[in-house]
Amino acid sequence: MLATFKVDKTRQTVDVSKPIDISIPLEASEHNPLAWYLDLPKIEPVKMDDWTGKVSEGASVNFNNIYFNPHAHGTHTECVGHITSKFISINEQLKEFFFTAELITVLPETIGEDQLISKLKIESALGDNRPEALIIRTLPNDTTKKSRKYSNTNWPYLHHEAATFIREIGVKHLLIDLPSVDKEKDDGKLLAHRAFWNYPKAPRMDATITEFIYVPNSVKDDSYMLNLQIASFNNDATPSKPILYKFISSL
Repeated sequence: MLATFKVDKTRQTVDVSKPIDISIPLEASEHNPLAWYLDLPKIEPVKMDDWTGKVSEGASVNFNNIYFNPHAHGTHTECVGHITSKFISINEQLKEFFFTAELITVLPETIGEDQLISKLKIESALGDNRPEALIIRTLPNDTTKKSRKYSNTNWPYLHHEAATFIREIGVKHLLIDLPSVDKEKDDGKLLAHRAFWNYPKAPRMDATITEFIYVPNSVKDDSYMLNLQIASFNNDATPSKPILYKFISSL
């Protein structure tokens, strides 16, 4: 099935029967990735008196409770409410779900004990492209990212000058394959979050950050149509399922 979108002054077509899912599914097992010092998520049947919500144990349906943290347990999308004292819901701020996107791959620079994604790296990878959404895949890139335990690893992070540049060129939606755009332990400064959302000077209420994605090596750096799917949680962040579609023609 084909769908056509207006991109700038042209109309471009994608095949919606060929989605590229760059989310990491949540599961209650050791295969689930972890960050922020939390234990694994739990998915377990409801138990009431002598009844267990599990068909294999005699129930007519499977009826599970799920305990998880969107920031720590997998792919999630967050709004500026992640860093504000006032409650702001991602479900209320994100009202559109299709965006032009550019996928870039970067190798973080080693500076002392840190690995930084610099403004220069982003500028070089983007060239003249100015998409609505930017997807950052970091190197090295392998499937262990889908089950990695990130706590106390000092993962690579986005320099705040790079985040400022991304904001200034008009990117509204930033996606990255790390637990956070910021340094794991930064004394609560959250410099990249603040720079991208322009907080507190002039907060960008409709801008989002999606973290903990995984982009397979088979997906090439290029322009895509992004469908940023979120669950309807009234929270600063929600589990999400970003889907890419390759452009196949221009009219």
